[in-house]
Amino acid sequence: MKPIAALHAQGLSVVLGGHKVLDSVHVAFERGCWTSVVGPNGAGKTTLLKALAGLLPFEGDVAVLGQAIQALPAQARARQLAWLGQFSAGDEAVNAWDVVMLGRLPHQRWWQGVSAKDQAVVQQVMAQTQCWHLRQRTLAQLSGGERQRVLLARALAVQAPVLLMDEPLAHMDMPHQVDWLHTVRDLLAQGVTVVSVMHEISLALRAEHLLILQQGRVMHQGPCGDAHTHAALRQVFQNKLSVQQVGGQWVAMPDDGLGRLPP
Repeated sequence: MKPIAALHAQGLSVVLGGHKVLDSVHVAFERGCWTSVVGPNGAGKTTLLKALAGLLPFEGDVAVLGQAIQALPAQARARQLAWLGQFSAGDEAVNAWDVVMLGRLPHQRWWQGVSAKDQAVVQQVMAQTQCWHLRQRTLAQLSGGERQRVLLARALAVQAPVLLMDEPLAHMDMPHQVDWLHTVRDLLAQGVTVVSVMHEISLALRAEHLLILQQGRVMHQGPCGDAHTHAALRQVFQNKLSVQQVGGQWVAMPDDGLGRLPP
């Protein structure tokens, strides 16, 4: 019997501003597996993640751990799916501790407030993402990379079995990108399913699977080390990149078609 996917979508379509951004997408994400979502600008990557999280109206079916998300109460859905996106400008005055504590809301009851466990989890994930020392500072006082680490801590605080991340490495320097990769590996070891939209293809190739979108459709989904995946990447990026193995890692490189890097 085939195991139930952690996250599954069938016939998923999204229309925004009269334009069909996603067109009958069929995807499935294995439990405890990391999938990177890549594609050209405007391919529908962020829209796909938001639809999977139930943050946008959509047509079709989306199920998390075998349950339709439309049928799940909001709080139950929030415990199953954690989301890492961007904070709006109106949240600039909130301090980092309170931002991360928002990740514990799905576990709280209005009459109980913050528990000792909530406080312990927040401290743990802020230490894990190296932002504990920022806890009293507001978002307005943080650099882009510091803010991104705080938002990651908020997503981790949910302790959900499925984690969706939209450009999680935005503004992060190289050392913190490495720390993020270690964090993802730890989550996978715990059985968490990770789906991330990635701009940097070489970092996306660190995942186990790649989902390639083009013009709102799935062009390919497969292992990052598979030749068919590399061919699909080259196709959607108009033959302007190649995938090579360097030091045991798959790396995407610009390709001018002459077998060498452009000057």
